[in-house]
Amino acid sequence: MVTPRQIAFETTAACLETRARTGILKTAHGEIETPVFMPVGTQATVKGVRQDSLYRELGARILLGNTYHLFLRPGHEIIRELGGLHRFMSWPGAILTDSGGFQVFSLSERRTISDDGVVFRSHLDGDSHLFTPESTVDVQLALGSDILMTLDECTPYPSPRDYAETSTARTIEWARRAMTHFRQRMESVSTRHALFPIVQGSVYPDLRQSCATQLADLDADGYAIGGLSVGEPRPLSMDMVDAAEPRLPRDRPRYAMGVGMPDELPEYVARGIDMMDCVLPTRNARNGYLFTRRGRLIIKHSRFKADPEPIDDHCGCPTCRTYSRAYLRHLFQAGEILYATLATTHNLYRYLEIMREIRDAIRSGTFPQYLAETRSAANQRVE
Repeated sequence: MVTPRQIAFETTAACLETRARTGILKTAHGEIETPVFMPVGTQATVKGVRQDSLYRELGARILLGNTYHLFLRPGHEIIRELGGLHRFMSWPGAILTDSGGFQVFSLSERRTISDDGVVFRSHLDGDSHLFTPESTVDVQLALGSDILMTLDECTPYPSPRDYAETSTARTIEWARRAMTHFRQRMESVSTRHALFPIVQGSVYPDLRQSCATQLADLDADGYAIGGLSVGEPRPLSMDMVDAAEPRLPRDRPRYAMGVGMPDELPEYVARGIDMMDCVLPTRNARNGYLFTRRGRLIIKHSRFKADPEPIDDHCGCPTCRTYSRAYLRHLFQAGEILYATLATTHNLYRYLEIMREIRDAIRSGTFPQYLAETRSAANQRVE
């Protein structure tokens, strides 16, 4: 029996020299061109930017929210009562929610992991909570996410081989339980949702391959590769994608979680990745690091004190069309809230523009040249 698809994915172009491709991801809240970068709205907001600006000015069509944070505050039942996450945050596009597994392992110092799930203490008030594969599905359905993620155990780097083996086996079993529960719930749910299992395996290629193979048997609507950007060298992260990607169904979207720097985005696309997210553009913006076509610009440097030029004279974002480096530096030095909005708008625009460039290059057959040019310029930085 073929499992009915809750979302649809169609490949529209492919690179002959790499595994890069373009596609259309069709959700209940609109169609999304892939490869796509998803801005991170951890607590139902992308820090510093209004939802209407993200959608209309920047062209974002899918955001990422976080189950762990929304479960703790304001609570998934409150969000359900208020009409779901889309209505709660007034976002017209699609929403993908992480299961909260990464935050449980990174934010909760006291936790107990078993085959049943994980007991953890809130980083807010110390209260004890239990996440299971089934409960995290229920929370995400209450949020109304278009794309849900299965609960996984995100292993730290480095991890001993025996621990990674146990953890990977647990992640696979949790994914099976989550998928069974999700399909049972969908029999009585009229709205459309999809559940993506997450490939783990630390930095052991054979564990990644085995995990991907077993998760592929679940016939999910899409797949994620997790446990990246947890301290491992960047080339090793890409090696793990190389290990897992060939084992995942080619006709489903693939999502690399928590990546990456601007010059890394085409590298993941070249390895067959369709979806990415990362806090780097927003976090770096707030800390004074702005991404341009020529590299990174650190706005606090004194040479920008009287600079009338925009952040990037080739950028079409609202910030660059209106404000100077001198003004942005003044806002940053003065600690003005407006700085975070203007800087974040620029960095997100740059990331989304890179994805538009990548899609255009794939469609025009010039992606290998684009990739080569990105690699040659990767070490150039404007600071």
